[in-house]
Amino acid sequence: MAAPQWPTSATTASACIPDSARGTHVFTVAGYRLHKGIGVGNFIRSATFAVGGYHWCVRYYPDGFSAEYKDYVSVYVELQSKNSVVRALYDLRLTNRATGLSSLIFSRPSSFPAFDSCKNDHVRGAYMFMKRDLLEASPYLQDDCIVIQCDVTVLLKKIPAVATATTKTPEEIQVPPSDLLNNLAMLLEGKKGADVVMKVGEETFYAHKIVLAMRSPVFDAELYGPMAMWDKEKQCIQIVDMQPAVFRALLHFIYTDSLPAMDDLLDSHDKREMIRHLLVAADRYAMDRLKLMCEAILCKGLDAESVAATLALADQHRCSKLRDASIEYIKLFC
Repeated sequence: MAAPQWPTSATTASACIPDSARGTHVFTVAGYRLHKGIGVGNFIRSATFAVGGYHWCVRYYPDGFSAEYKDYVSVYVELQSKNSVVRALYDLRLTNRATGLSSLIFSRPSSFPAFDSCKNDHVRGAYMFMKRDLLEASPYLQDDCIVIQCDVTVLLKKIPAVATATTKTPEEIQVPPSDLLNNLAMLLEGKKGADVVMKVGEETFYAHKIVLAMRSPVFDAELYGPMAMWDKEKQCIQIVDMQPAVFRALLHFIYTDSLPAMDDLLDSHDKREMIRHLLVAADRYAMDRLKLMCEAILCKGLDAESVAATLALADQHRCSKLRDASIEYIKLFC
């Protein structure tokens, strides 16, 4: 008896691929705190950029798109080409300047409704892009700057009525951006797993020995070296000659690699004093990157009233760039 003949099977595939063009624009908003307070509904435009033969820009609203969203920063995409109707997708991201990585904050996955400059309907975006206090506590705000990345995909023609045959390929796996710094910031705030207590003046701080040691060779020696300077029974370190607010800012940098928001300080003089104290703390704990960041901020804020004190500070803590900038300022303006 002959063996049964099973029917053969075949797998075929086809794809409908619309004709599209994609472009990315990176918009750096420098002087973040200077732009705060320009008023609800007021915005700052990026430079114009071209995608798919059309002109676009990014709108940034420091005080929100409208009064309803005054606690948020709003970000919009604007079609600037006149008399145009354009179907487009867009993503809005924030970039961490320290790592170079960006995080998706808002995405428009549909091209409807279209951008239509003929009907004055040419602006689309996120009125609740990010709550202002969260943005200011995040690693996306560094050196008083935020970086907004806008990806625009323009659909150039109608989707074809007949799909074309293709070779089936595995779908590409999308890997999300790193959120390590956000996790570390939450670790500090939540105190979970904290194994060391530090007393600074009248305030108590909880932290993780391994994180402190990883970020500062001085903390490494104090916590793990043969001359460990902490009470192993009480697991407590007494920090002297430092203000609690300065130590809080130092801890923020240790965990997030960024400076904290300083909006609670009254004026530029108070902020400059905080940066001075933070520079001293950075030198004390051998944190060179933080020290250079403080130097850069002080170099930009030199004035006749404070330059002599800044020069003395630079000499005391071996800040060559700050020292040179102070001397040059004195030669030119004093």
